[in-house]
Amino acid sequence: MNTVENVVGPDDDTPKEACGVFGVYAPGQPVSHLTYLGLFALQHRGQEAAGMAVSDGSAITVVKETGLVSNAFDDRTLSALNGHLAIGHTRYSTTGSSVWRNAQPVYRDVGDHTLALAHNGNLVNTRSLADELGMLPGTVGSDSDVVAELLASELAKVPDESSDHRALERALVAVLPRLEGAFSIVAMDEGHIIGVRDPHGFRPMCLGKLDKGWVLASESPALDVVGAHLVRELDPGEMIVIDATGCRSLWPFDSADIEPRLCLFEFVYFARPDTRLYGQSVHQARVRMGENLAEQAPVDADLVMGVPESGIPAAEGFARRSGIPFGHGLVKNRYIGRTFIAPNQQMRALGVRMKLNPLRDNIAGQRLVVVDDSIVRGTTTRAMVSMLREAGASEVHLRVSSPPYKWPCFYGMDTGTRGELLAANMSIEEIREYLNVDSLAYLTLERLLSATGAVGAGFCDACLTGDYPVAIPEEVGKHILEITPTRVPDAPGLLLDSSQEALTFIASDDVDE
Repeated sequence: MNTVENVVGPDDDTPKEACGVFGVYAPGQPVSHLTYLGLFALQHRGQEAAGMAVSDGSAITVVKETGLVSNAFDDRTLSALNGHLAIGHTRYSTTGSSVWRNAQPVYRDVGDHTLALAHNGNLVNTRSLADELGMLPGTVGSDSDVVAELLASELAKVPDESSDHRALERALVAVLPRLEGAFSIVAMDEGHIIGVRDPHGFRPMCLGKLDKGWVLASESPALDVVGAHLVRELDPGEMIVIDATGCRSLWPFDSADIEPRLCLFEFVYFARPDTRLYGQSVHQARVRMGENLAEQAPVDADLVMGVPESGIPAAEGFARRSGIPFGHGLVKNRYIGRTFIAPNQQMRALGVRMKLNPLRDNIAGQRLVVVDDSIVRGTTTRAMVSMLREAGASEVHLRVSSPPYKWPCFYGMDTGTRGELLAANMSIEEIREYLNVDSLAYLTLERLLSATGAVGAGFCDACLTGDYPVAIPEEVGKHILEITPTRVPDAPGLLLDSSQEALTFIASDDVDE
C-alpha cells in the first residue's frame, strides 16, 4: 500500500512489509470474531493500523483504527458487527503516514452499489491512474484509494436498481488489467468476497475451507487459527469469487502477462515460520539457509546464535551442519513498538537496547557465529555487534542467510533509497569493517533459491539483483535509485562508494509515463 509520507524509527533496520489481508464467508458464524483472530495471525505483516468490513447481506459496516489489532477492536465492537461475510486488514505503510485516513479496508458507496477493499502490495502506476481519474493532488491517500476509485467509476456505469449481483466482479475484471505492480486484494460487496493475486503473484494469498464457509488470507497460519484447512495458494493472475453458490475462479489478465514471481524475502524474513509457500515450510527453508551458509562459509567458533526472531532458524541450521553448539546470545523485548524515535545517536543506541539485550554469561569469552536474515542499512546490526563485544565476546563472525541487499523494492517493501542501502555503497570488506566483525559472509543467491525447496517456481529477487519484473516508471524510480556520495553515519572517515551506476529505465509501450 503506497501512501504519501513515512515515519520510521531511525534505529529500525529490518525490511518492512506492506500489510496482511483476510476474508471470510461463513453464514451462521461470528465472522467478525473470525476476522479478528485471522488478523491477529497476520499482525507481523503490519502494526500501524487494523480494520475490518462486515456485511449482513444488505449493508457493509467498516471499523478501523490505528495501532495493533487489539487496539482497534474490543468484544463490544465485534459483537455489534453482525453478518455472514467480512474482510480485514493489518497495515504497514511502504511510504505512508500512520493516520486513520490511510487505514483499511477502504469503502465506496456508488448508487445502489457498495464495496470495501483491502490491499497488500504496491502499485507502480498509481500516479498515472490517479491522473486519469482526475484525482487532485492531496486527495490520494494511497494506491488502495485509487483502486477503489477505479472500481467506483465502473460501478457508476451500472444503472441504479440494477439486479446485476455480479457488478463488483465485472468491475474488477475491467479494472485489474490496468494495475501495474504488486497487489493481493480482498474485496467485497454485500454478498460476495473476492480475492485476487497480480499476474506475478508478488505477495502471497491462500484459500481455506471451513465446515460451512471459505477463508482467504495472506498466510496459512491465519487459516489455522480460525479452524480452516488449507485448500491451496491462489495462482498468480487468479481471481476467486466466493458467495452463496460456492467458490469459483476467473482469469482477468492476459495469459502472456502471467509469470510467477513470489517475493523471495517472504521466505527469508516476512512470512511467519509456520507458513507454507509454494507448498514448502518456511521454517524448514530457513533452517536449510543456515545449513547452506555453514557449507559455504565455515568458521572456527564456540557458539552459534541467531538474531531474534527470524535469524534463529538459520542459526539452528548452521549449528546442525557445522557441529558448533547452538545457543542464545540475545534477548528480544517482544513488547517494544516499532517506531521508537531517537533525536541523536546516543538515544538511537538506547533504542536498540530496548529491543535487544545480550546474555552475558553465554557470550563472555566466546567466539560467536551470529546469524541474521539480512542487512539493509546496517544501523541495528552495528549496534548489536557493539553490544556483543561489550558483553565480552572474543570474536564475532557474522553470517547472513540472504545475498547482499542492494536495490530498493517497489512492490510493497519499504527499504528506502539506494543511497541508504549498505551493500549498494560498500564492498563486503568495507561492510565488515563498518560493522566491526571478524568475518562476514552472505549466502549466495543460488544457495538461497535451493534452500526454499521451490527452485524453478518463480521468484522476484529485484532487491538482490536489480532485475525488476515490472518496469518502474522513471518518475517513480529516479530519486530512489540514485546513489550520491555521503559519509556513513558515525564513521566520519568512511565515504560511501558512489561509483555504481543507477538503474536506467527504458519505458515500454505498456508503462504509463
